[in-house]
Amino acid sequence: MGGIISTFFSADTIRSILSYVGGEAKYIWGLKGNLDDLQTETENLIAKKLDLLNKVRLAEQQARIRRTTTVELWFKRVEEMETKVENLQKEGDQQIDRLCLGGFCSTDLISSYDFGKKVENLREKVIELKKEGEAMKEVYEGLPEGAAVEKAVDRTIVGQESILDRVWRCITDQEKNEEIIGLYGMGGIGKTTLLKQVNNKFCSEEHDFDVVIWSVVSREPNLNQIQEDVGKRIGFSKNSWQDKSFEERASDITNTLKHKKFVLLLDDIWESEIDLTKLGVPLQTLDSGSRTVFTTRFEGTCGKMGAHKNRYKVFCLGDDDAWKLFEGVVGRYVLNKHPDIPKLAEDVARQCHGLPLALKTVGKAMASKVYPEEWKEAIEILSASASKFEGMEKKVLSSLKFSYDSLPKDELRSCLLYCCLFPEDSEILITELIEYWKSEGFVDSSSGWGVLGALVRACLLEGGGDGVKMHDMIRDMALWIANEIEKEEENFLVRAGVGLTDAPKIEEWEGVKRISLTENKIQSLPQIPNCPRLQTLLLADNHIKEITESFFQSLPSLRVLNLSENDSLTQLPVGISSLVSLHHLDLSFTGVRGLPQELKALVNLRYLNLDCTYEMCKIPQQLISSFSKLQVLRMLHCGSAHRPIVEEGNVLSDDAESLMKEIHCLEHLNLITLSLHGSRGVENFLKFPKLQNITRALTIEDCNSLPLNLLHLANMEHLEELYIDDSNLEDWNVDCAGEVQKMRKLHCVTISKCSNVKDLTWLVFVPNLKWLRIVGCDDMEEIISVEKLSEVSEMMGELNLFTQLEFLVIRKASNLERIYRDPLPFPQLNRISILKCPKLKKLPLNSSSAKGRKIVISGDREWWEELQWEDQATQNAFSPCFLPELQWEDQARL
Repeated sequence: MGGIISTFFSADTIRSILSYVGGEAKYIWGLKGNLDDLQTETENLIAKKLDLLNKVRLAEQQARIRRTTTVELWFKRVEEMETKVENLQKEGDQQIDRLCLGGFCSTDLISSYDFGKKVENLREKVIELKKEGEAMKEVYEGLPEGAAVEKAVDRTIVGQESILDRVWRCITDQEKNEEIIGLYGMGGIGKTTLLKQVNNKFCSEEHDFDVVIWSVVSREPNLNQIQEDVGKRIGFSKNSWQDKSFEERASDITNTLKHKKFVLLLDDIWESEIDLTKLGVPLQTLDSGSRTVFTTRFEGTCGKMGAHKNRYKVFCLGDDDAWKLFEGVVGRYVLNKHPDIPKLAEDVARQCHGLPLALKTVGKAMASKVYPEEWKEAIEILSASASKFEGMEKKVLSSLKFSYDSLPKDELRSCLLYCCLFPEDSEILITELIEYWKSEGFVDSSSGWGVLGALVRACLLEGGGDGVKMHDMIRDMALWIANEIEKEEENFLVRAGVGLTDAPKIEEWEGVKRISLTENKIQSLPQIPNCPRLQTLLLADNHIKEITESFFQSLPSLRVLNLSENDSLTQLPVGISSLVSLHHLDLSFTGVRGLPQELKALVNLRYLNLDCTYEMCKIPQQLISSFSKLQVLRMLHCGSAHRPIVEEGNVLSDDAESLMKEIHCLEHLNLITLSLHGSRGVENFLKFPKLQNITRALTIEDCNSLPLNLLHLANMEHLEELYIDDSNLEDWNVDCAGEVQKMRKLHCVTISKCSNVKDLTWLVFVPNLKWLRIVGCDDMEEIISVEKLSEVSEMMGELNLFTQLEFLVIRKASNLERIYRDPLPFPQLNRISILKCPKLKKLPLNSSSAKGRKIVISGDREWWEELQWEDQATQNAFSPCFLPELQWEDQARL
């Protein structure tokens, strides 16, 4: 009995009894029923929670819908309540066991009373929480409009991480004034995908922009549509603008955007400039952090749109990334179907040359090909004619053709198509290419570089250094256009670099306008083609030994003939005189020993290249002078393998007097390259200032008393290459520095077997020197003399030595002690090669030289190991750069 158990009557006990007597005994005698009621109310609460949760989840399946903060908080409170009820009910069984006298009393009055009170309070809270849920009307809401609307992108994206990161940093770096950003590159390279990724980063990354606007410009820009795209993103509906003019809409845009920090993303701008101010975009806000980012196929558009500092070229994928993309499109199911397929698939991927659009197109076409034979067939088709492969014409080549079609002049299109005559992936020398264009009549004497620049800016050619390249997919497009789309007008036969041993059958030549068979192994041309339309015939770099006498008789329209690099070709057929339309004849690097008198018939010749015809013995008198339209004459190292034949009627002689006179008579000549022998030859050359002014490359040989001095050299303002062999340079000093102008175009100098020359300090007058080669100069002690240099500096001011030098080669200079006393920066250096220079113990390098460049230093290992360094840091910096000379030569051959 409760009273008996509670004998001690403490204060707490008395309080409990009083509470019990005072009407709260229900917490004890009603405990079991209260626990049951708590369970029931809790189940009702959970049911309500599930009802609301289902309602919320169903709504959240819709776009831009989320649960309200209130309901989310209510769900959290319900979960907490469930935990409390569960914990309380675990104690319930123990409390029920303490009840006695039919449940009206307890063996522990205090504990039962406190527990019963908790149960009752918790039940009331559960009921109240359930009522709150029932009263809740707004359980979900629409999301506020985000800064950007996410764009769908391809499932497989590779190779763009680096450029995406650079562009994102350019956009978000508020400390830099980089308000207009251009992304340019050839069609199908992934510019739109990149811009979509930029857009989507605004949906996932932290930023402080108010709104991101997307609009597609396209080839024929619709300014009204662009304006609508902008207006829609900043809250103007089509209805609200229905009766407004273009100018009024522009005003609305300006008044709204000038109060916002925005990013404007414009995809696919062509060559037409988009006037952002006319659209209503307030350009003044760009100064306060807003940005405009656009994509284009044309680098020139970057300048037009104001992306002067921030333009990023989007390049094709490297081999590894290209394979990842191709593998992702094809899928592992197909690649695992046969052990031969993965290797074949890599070959197929390589045929796409890193162009993402081609990789995806070909990958999708091959995604169902489970037989190795199907993959082999794909390689053959892609190698022979990409346009024949499934989907390539419609999806890839047609897309690339938009860039071709957008070229504003037929001349530009013709010049581009001409580039596909060269072997796949080859570098085309710019000077040679422009000469071809001139000879074909595409450009005149002043427009060649402008055309080249336009094609590079259109991303149809890739520029760099002295040459350009045509991406292989652009080349496939050009061949497709020439041979299918515009076959009647163009029609090319191109078998360049494919390993032919015989020329194509004569039937294939019929009706063709241009033929390229360069870089093959063709040994003879025995058949006689009949090609009245043929204008270009490129046969360079073959093994041609003979050409049948009548080969040229039915080529009346031929304007360009290139037979260069056929070193087994020793004579030309007399029938070459039939080429009365010929403008361009290239015989360089052939074994031709003499020019036939019949060449006089080539009255339209404007370009004649005899460079490196080492075996040339005879050029008939009055032959060179008969080419009255000649503009370019190249004769560097012509006949240098032996002394010229001394006979009447031969202009090749040591004194070169007859040759100089004939060349001087050519009124239109604007470029020559020459080799001069002996003092008499140099003296006769110096008699004709006009010839000095147009000389592009010059070799001087066997000149013990050299009449040519620095002043003469400096007056040859167009000289680019200088070769001096076995001559005396003793009098070439710098004491005339005040009179000598810098030779700014000279970039290649070779000095070999020159005696009595102690130094080459005069090279300080060659500020753009890229190649320096010194061979067999045993009297040379230093390249640049400090003492002489100080004299020059006093007269000419500060001289930056070798700032453009890329290659330095020194061979057999037994007394050379130093290149220069102090370390030099060499910001453009690629290679230093030293061989048989035993006294050269130190290079002009320190730890800051060639900073950031991966250079090669080659030589004998013994020389390298004895080399002295400026300090330990310099040695550490350049130790990894060494490559033994033989190993370097092996790599160079590869």
